[in-house]
Amino acid sequence: MYIYFFIIWLASLFGHKKARQIIEGQKGIAYQNGSVSVHGRMLPKNAIWIHASSVGEFEQARPLIERLKANKEGIKIVVTFFSPSGYEARKNYPLADGVLYLPFPTRKNAGQFIQALQPKMAIFVKYEFWPAYLRELKKQGVPAYSVSAIFRPGQIFFRWYGKWYLSVLRCLSHIYVQDEESLELLKRHGVTQVSVAGDTRFDRVMDVKSGLKEDDPRLIPVAQFTDGCERVIVAGSTWPKDEALLAEYMANDLNQTTKLIVVPHEIDEEHLHLIFNLFQGQALRYTTLSALSPAARQNAIRHARILLIDTMGLLSSIYRFGQTAYIGGGFGVGIHNTIEAAVYGMPVIFGPNYRHFREAKGLIAAGAARSIRNYKETETALNTALEQHTEIGAKAAEYVQSELGATDKIYKEIFEN
Repeated sequence: MYIYFFIIWLASLFGHKKARQIIEGQKGIAYQNGSVSVHGRMLPKNAIWIHASSVGEFEQARPLIERLKANKEGIKIVVTFFSPSGYEARKNYPLADGVLYLPFPTRKNAGQFIQALQPKMAIFVKYEFWPAYLRELKKQGVPAYSVSAIFRPGQIFFRWYGKWYLSVLRCLSHIYVQDEESLELLKRHGVTQVSVAGDTRFDRVMDVKSGLKEDDPRLIPVAQFTDGCERVIVAGSTWPKDEALLAEYMANDLNQTTKLIVVPHEIDEEHLHLIFNLFQGQALRYTTLSALSPAARQNAIRHARILLIDTMGLLSSIYRFGQTAYIGGGFGVGIHNTIEAAVYGMPVIFGPNYRHFREAKGLIAAGAARSIRNYKETETALNTALEQHTEIGAKAAEYVQSELGATDKIYKEIFEN
């Protein structure tokens, strides 16, 4: 553990951006008169402490946070992140009474932080199991829960050398897992305070869909770009390999009947420039398009087929303009969020690295998604999805509907019993 944080510190010295953000974020945490402050702002005591690694895990916590704020008058919530991407994206989240980086999880930091914060309870999301914090919470008698957790046989808990780490799970008051496989795996290894609740992300994507505003001015350029086209691909959270396959597909669309919206995972200028060159200068940039007058914008999109979204925060709202979704990351460490597209009732396509993603396997089993490994498979999958988007999309919507309800179960058991 200490070696890991030493590496982060060392990387920050050599200019690694995320490592430097973590180190700088830690400097803003202080302890004054028995309380915790972040950049001079005192955190409330007796709050519900929710910890998420990054943005994706935070989205799993949001349905619970919103339910608590709506139903429990005066409730205070403190959110911690480990990842800079999570903290930077949600540091101004209005429903949180404090947002900060998780103090490095050493025994000393855990004891000091929990003693000063005095949380009512702690909730950890999905994969977050920091031994120092879980042991300290148990020591101080603070209930701790894990929500939307998922376990696989290959994880460290179930290795011969991971027995100590497995014992950490017994510090949790209860573990709410996503599926029966996780439940049985934990019980076989003596962890019994566990039940199946499902994945709160399904509730979150449904909330996002339900809360969309038809007149959102940010989406006017996207609506105009797709108006009248019945073959629109929305490619979300893409990486270079994904973009190369999509560029080849668009180049081979000789009838030019398909439009493509690309929403890259990284939107730094270097990456955007590479994408622009990949599509041979034919992509329109969203920020440029949205700055034009209505007449000039219509003229710009008249013959355009590719729209490059070069700003953050629009992806989940943009899927509704497509007939098919391509989800990036499947040629790297793993695919990104598939259900925020599936909730709109559209076929979903992604690369080969999806084995650790329960929802992706669920969509494939439902006949609503397909994994691809090369260009030939990409072309076949996209053509089929576009031609049969109504039938395949209905299966996607049905799958999402079948997975709703995790938030209700967890909320009732923790906060209403």
